[in-house]
Order: sequence, then C-alpha cells, then structure tokens
Amino acid sequence: MVTYPVFIPLIPLASFAIIVFFGKWLKEKSAWVAILASAASCVLSLRAAWTVAQGGSFHQSFNWLMINNIPLEFGIAIDPLSAVMLFVVTFIGTLIVIYSVGYMHEDPRYARFFAYLSLFLFSMLGLVLSSTLVQIYLFWELVGLCSYFLIGFWFEKKSAAEAGRKAFITNRIGDIGFFLGIVTFFYATGTVRFADIRPELIHAHAGSAVLTASALLLFCGAVGKSAQFPLHVWLPDAMEGPTPVSALIHAATMVAAGIYLVARLFPLFHAFPDVSQVIAIIGTVTALMAAFFALTQMDIKKVLAYSTISQLGYMTAALGVGGMTAGTFHLMTHAFFKALLFLGAGSVIHGSGVQDMNEMGGLRKTMPITFWTFVMATVAIAGIPPFAGFWSKDEILVRAFESGHRIIFWALVLTALMTSFYMFRLLFLTFFGKTRGHLHPHESPLVMTLPLIILAFGSALIGLPGSPWMHHWFQNFLAAGHPEEIGMNSFVVTISIATSVAGFLTAFALYVLKPELPKRFAKKYWVLYEASKNKLWIDEFYQATVIGWFKAVSKNAFVFDAEVIDRTVNEVGLKTISVSRIKNWIDQYIVDGLVNLTGWTVRKISAVLRLIQTGYIHNYLFVLLLGLLVIVFAVFNI
Repeated sequence: MVTYPVFIPLIPLASFAIIVFFGKWLKEKSAWVAILASAASCVLSLRAAWTVAQGGSFHQSFNWLMINNIPLEFGIAIDPLSAVMLFVVTFIGTLIVIYSVGYMHEDPRYARFFAYLSLFLFSMLGLVLSSTLVQIYLFWELVGLCSYFLIGFWFEKKSAAEAGRKAFITNRIGDIGFFLGIVTFFYATGTVRFADIRPELIHAHAGSAVLTASALLLFCGAVGKSAQFPLHVWLPDAMEGPTPVSALIHAATMVAAGIYLVARLFPLFHAFPDVSQVIAIIGTVTALMAAFFALTQMDIKKVLAYSTISQLGYMTAALGVGGMTAGTFHLMTHAFFKALLFLGAGSVIHGSGVQDMNEMGGLRKTMPITFWTFVMATVAIAGIPPFAGFWSKDEILVRAFESGHRIIFWALVLTALMTSFYMFRLLFLTFFGKTRGHLHPHESPLVMTLPLIILAFGSALIGLPGSPWMHHWFQNFLAAGHPEEIGMNSFVVTISIATSVAGFLTAFALYVLKPELPKRFAKKYWVLYEASKNKLWIDEFYQATVIGWFKAVSKNAFVFDAEVIDRTVNEVGLKTISVSRIKNWIDQYIVDGLVNLTGWTVRKISAVLRLIQTGYIHNYLFVLLLGLLVIVFAVFNI
C-alpha cells in the first residue's frame, strides 16, 4: 500500500519532467506548474507534520539490494525531525518559487530555471525522507548537482561559471569523507538504517576505533554541505546565482542538509565526546570567523552569505555541545528570517539595479514594503525579543552555558554581538540616509512583495514553539528520545538581549549619527579591517597552496603527457609507418611479383597447350596414336 507521503517528493519530480518536455510550449506557464507542485507538496507535508505531532509516524520501504545477505532498504521515514524539515523546505520553497516569477520574468531561460527549482525541491525532499545512509547519499549528490546548475545558471558570466564549479568541487571534498563514513559505519555495525542508530547499537560497538573514525568521516559531509570551516569558501561565491537561488540554497535546502545530517546522526556523535568536541569547535570557529568577515563587506548578498555561514556554525556548535533541539530549532527559525533577508535583498537589487551598498541609501521611502519586512528579518536575526531569532539563539546559548563549555559560550556571545552589528549596519547603509548612487529605485511587484510579507510574519511568530509557553512540548516533540533539560536562564537571557541591543546601538551610532566614524576606525585599526575585508586571505592561501599545487601537478602531468606519453606514441606511430612501408614494398614487389610470375608462366604454358586443342577428331587420334607409340617404345625399350 502506497501512503500519501510518497508523493511529497514525487510531485516536484513530475513538475520537473513536465517543464523539461513541454517547457517550449508552456513558456511563462512553466512557473505555475512549479508553483502548483511545490504548493501541493507543502500541503501534504503539513498534513504529515500534523500527524506526527499527534503521535503518528510513517515508514515505508522495500529491499533494494542484498549485501552479504543483509538487505539494503530504499524508502521513506517521517519522524518529528524530518517533519520539521519537510515543513521548512516545502513552505519556504513554495514562497521562493512564487517570488521567482517576478524576479526571473525577463530571463531567456525562464522555463529551465523553474525546472531546476523543481528538481532541487525533489532532491531535498528525497534527502529528508531517506530511511538509510545510502539513500540519503544518493539524494545528497543530486542536491549538489542541482546547486551546480542553479549557482552557474547565468553561465555566460565567467564569475558565475567559476562559482558553480567551485561549489561543486568543494562539496565533493566533504562528500568523499561522507562516502567513506558510510562504508566504515556499515563495516563496523552491519547496518545503514537510521532506525538502527540507537544508543544500544552505538554502545555495542563503542570500543571500535572504526566507529569513531566513521563518525568523523560522516561529519565531513556536513562540513562541506553546510559550509563549515575549512570548506566554507564556496558559499560566498554562490551569490553569483540568481537571488531566489541564494535564498533557496542558504535558507531552506542545501546548507540545511548538513545540519539535518548531524541532527539525524545525533545519537552517534553524542556517544563519542571527542567527536562532539570536534563538532562544537568547528561550529564555533565557523560562527565567529564568518561573523568577523561580514563586518566589512559592502556587497549586500555577500554580507548575507557570511551571515549564513555564521548561523550554520551556530547550529553546528549547538549540536556539538548536545543541543539537538536547540540546533534544529535555530535551523527552522533561521530558514524563515534568512529567506526573508535574501528575498528582501533581491527586491532591493530588482528595484535599484545595484547590490553594492556603497551606492544605496534612502531606499526606505521608495521601497516601504521591502524596508519594513527587512526590518523584521533584521530584528529576528539580531535576536531581539520576541522575534524568532531570540528564542532559538537563547536556547543555544543556554545549552552552551549549562554544558560547561565556557569558551564556546563566550565565543557565541561575541558572534551574537557581531551579528546584530553587521545586520543593522546593512539595514542602515541600504535604507537610511541619502542615496549615494545614481539610482531610480521602485518597489517590487506584488508577486515578489507578498512572499516577503508572509515570511515577515513567520520571522515574528515561528519562534513561539521555543517560548516559555510551548517550550517543553516542542522539546519533547523534537528531541525524539533525546530530551534536553533546558530552561530559561536569567543570566544568559540578559547577556543575549544586551548583545543584541549593543550591536544595534553601535551600528546606529556609526552609520546614522556619525557616518564619518567607520572610515576613521578603518584607518586606525587597519589590520583588523583588512583581515575582515579580505576574509583572512583564506581563499588566497588555498590558491597559493592546495589549488596552486594541484595546478602545478596538473601542469607537470600535462607536460609529461605531451612530452613523454604523446611523443612515445607518436614515435611508435612513425616507426610503424616506416615498417609498414617496407612491408608494403615486399608485398608489392616480392610477394605480388612471385604471384604475378606464376600467373604469367601458367598463362604462357596454357597458350602453348591451347594449340593442341584444335577440335578435329583426326588430330586427337593422331596424338593418341603418337602417345601409344611412345608408351610401347618405353615399355619394350625399343
């Protein structure tokens, strides 16, 4: 019996197929096919989430392969964690698809864009519903392929083509680790089913060094996909894709996949304190580092890109210190306000024609809807109560504080301070003051502003499950057997609110009251300013080392191929031609000569013998008689 959740990913897949085969005739109507498909998946996802919230669950599978008499499943599984992800992916994905109608309306590859969006949604939904590590890996790679298509959608731009290639290659590095992790996990435990990854299974193999290595390798997949240090470098360049792609990748789908994987494998990681420590440290370093980079960026989408990396680091750190509920909750709230920020930035770019904040300013008067929705998103990500970001950020800080990780706690507090500062900096530079460029801004059409309004309400209300009124219910629902005793901590709440307000006041003072001060500070603290502006020269370091070495090896391999292998092949070819010429001469003048001589001899002899074939009977009798006489003389020796 096929249950309705099976159709959640299949409907976007059908949309992709319809647009691919009939997009030439559908043209602008391709968008409505994608919208209806994503909306239908959203309705089914909400129904599934409601069923799970009532205590239900879904699991349907079939045996795909047999390995050493062990069945390998392929199916769907919906539990509280996947239910939350289904809601996030389909709801925000639908709004992004609707928004794309206005943003992409003049693009010559309009239908193809919506085909890619549908395929992306299918891939992400298939990933969320996967019941085994092998199945999630297949969709994991398909998500990466779709991101390559979408980031490099405007491939005629060199920067877009390079960004797509950079994202694809960087993710492959993490995916290699992920693949090896799956193999080693199967070797150590004999299973790849998520349902089997329980404390009992982990404790049964806890002494295995292979399982520890497997956990670290599996985390490598999350490092690549969720842009954690040191594989974070692909995500800022991914801004070369259309803005709806940025919102889709950075809010609801691709980057969320890594966090989802860590949450899904939480029992495994939590069983090994050293592995959890590594996860927490990488997450904290990523959060702090990316927030530092965002302080000085002037490209509106680059600021949001580094903000995404920082917030993903926040989630990873939460999962590392044991905050499964806190990290997953922040994933949900972040999806709403970050999608709103990216779509708001897209609205700004669409209405003003620029994305450099040096040329913006004063846009709040000409773009009021974009402005007010952007304000709500900024307040949410800054963590100002009662907006969504406050509740999820507070849970992460409480978890870090009460787990005893003081260094991680204060690093995350500093990250929260910088987050509030750079987001209000972006808000003031974009919408306040006077226009610094030669712009003719206008508000975006309703098809673009309506999703902004819906996401703005979501950014304000989606944090309610983490509020004191629903806090325990949401924890029990999401923790799924891993309860976290986290309550409101007055000290942490005070610190959290203080950092948000301090970031706002500092940004207001520097970019509204005294806009000349930032340049003075940049000159006075030029070392920190240049380090932030140039992202600690990590990209340049990779270019000079890893990429430079790879290019050097590739160049030497090319020279070896051209000078040794190709030359050897060419010499062999030339020698073969020479030998062939000699062989041809022998064949032509000796072999063919002997054959021709034989033929000539036979022809001459036959010409002589032909003379006795006269056709007269008396001639034949004469020859017969003559032959008889010869025989008689020979026999009797006469």
